[in-house]
Amino acid sequence: MTKDWTPQPRVQEDVISRWPAQALAATLGAPTPETGDTLPPGWHWSYFLEAVAPDQIGIDGHPRRGDFLPPIEHLPRRMYAGGKLRWFAPLRIGATATRTSEVTRVEEKTGRTGPLVFVTVRHTIASGEDTCLEETQNLVYRDAPAPGADTPKAVAVPTEPQWSRLVRPDPVMLFRYSAVTFNGHRIHYDAPYVREVEGYPDLIVHGPLMATLLLETLRHETGMACPETFTFRALRPMFANTPIRAEGRATETGAELWIRGPDGGLAMHGETMPPTA
Repeated sequence: MTKDWTPQPRVQEDVISRWPAQALAATLGAPTPETGDTLPPGWHWSYFLEAVAPDQIGIDGHPRRGDFLPPIEHLPRRMYAGGKLRWFAPLRIGATATRTSEVTRVEEKTGRTGPLVFVTVRHTIASGEDTCLEETQNLVYRDAPAPGADTPKAVAVPTEPQWSRLVRPDPVMLFRYSAVTFNGHRIHYDAPYVREVEGYPDLIVHGPLMATLLLETLRHETGMACPETFTFRALRPMFANTPIRAEGRATETGAELWIRGPDGGLAMHGETMPPTA
């Protein structure tokens, strides 16, 4: 049974080398960190990448299911639903680090669109004797919607932003982000596939990219180098060639962040807590 899926923890070692940070900085239009600098929040997604042989890749470009993630073959669509990041110590460029990954939950449900499977993965990144980052990653598997099915309705932005950054994620930006994160999912770079097979109007903006844009905007607007925690949830897809806004405001407990689509509705919502003294 899928719900009983308990693979062995996966341990990966990587060097937090300068090149992925340099490539991501170019993709985001951000300053390039130097060796010895702390890796900015959200940039860890460019490391500990899964190198899979061509014969182990599914039609959607993802690694075939059933190795680490459960063999959910009856639900073709896998979506990044959000997660939580918690930082404990700096992860520095040039350091050697280890990531331990565990599947902590597999839950089957029935939603408005049919059967769903929710998978939770916990990643722990350590360097030397220090735990640097814990990440909870939430994935959802679902069936392809029927032709003409309703799209998710826009949820209103919760309040007026204190800061707002306009971003136009074009196909080049999405391809470069896929490259620097070694993400083979075709919905991000293969326009005929995403339109003809998946039924979307255009290439889809990566969930981690939207989360990183929120963290980058927070860093630029508030000077907060890294929060203590960042919890976020993806609400609906955003597409290439469509302007989006990374926005936020300070709160009593940290900051509220969101991605606003061109229709004014939410695409991602998150909250941060500042580092404790």
